[in-house]
Amino acid sequence: MKVLSQNTAFGGMQGVFAHDSEACKCEMTFAVFVPPQAIHEPRPVLWYLSGLTCSHANVMEKGEYRRMAAELGLIVVCPDTSPRGNDVPDEITNWQMGKGAGFYLDATEAPWAEHYQMYSYVTEELPNFVSQHFRMDMARQGIFGHSMGGHGAMTIALRNPERFRSCSAFAPIVEPSTADWSAPAFEKYLGADKAAWRQYDACALVADGARFPEFLIDQGKADGFLENGLRPWLFEAAVKDTDIALTLRMHERYDHSYYFISTFMDDHLKWHAERLG
Repeated sequence: MKVLSQNTAFGGMQGVFAHDSEACKCEMTFAVFVPPQAIHEPRPVLWYLSGLTCSHANVMEKGEYRRMAAELGLIVVCPDTSPRGNDVPDEITNWQMGKGAGFYLDATEAPWAEHYQMYSYVTEELPNFVSQHFRMDMARQGIFGHSMGGHGAMTIALRNPERFRSCSAFAPIVEPSTADWSAPAFEKYLGADKAAWRQYDACALVADGARFPEFLIDQGKADGFLENGLRPWLFEAAVKDTDIALTLRMHERYDHSYYFISTFMDDHLKWHAERLG
């Protein structure tokens, strides 16, 4: 593990690290906040997945999670959103595809399949790696994220209910198979057969029988992507006749930015802490 930076914050440690990823076949960067309680005992782990165009740095610099994470004793891990490097395919003029837009799926189509294995990276390789280096209680894991990362968090939780005790999202893409800014990327990553897309679509997963106990979703009503990309009411309809509990909070005047995320970050951390114990 390569140490890129380490800083003390609220009695804990905020670090940025890099390692060689077998899944993504490149060097991957991630951030970890370790609360002061981890000096004495393993602590619960909360995974935060970022949105389109972001990296590990956006939430680390603007998410304002460290004070509450330190108070609650939560380790917060922030992976990157895609593979990186000169050899990694990209669409430079398309912010919805390629670098910064991995959509937390395992690509099957050329040229993307060689490097864009973000589902395997986030669910298998990175947890196995970081748990060797930090005092984590891997029996107590939660996951949350923003926008594309909210999509990733919800689909990963639905597919791995035995691993995660909690899941929440800020302005998630709940049905990426039909959203304007994700369907074209899905076709390039996964091919034209939409049946292959369903495993990475929260609404489709619920329709196909996937279950997770409960979700918390916060959404700004002034979000410019609300109508064409996010559409949380679709997930509300998907879980209506299931045993999945949904707390959907719609907020006047809030947009898609980290001003919105940081406003409700404490609520999400407390939500997870209550469920992680």
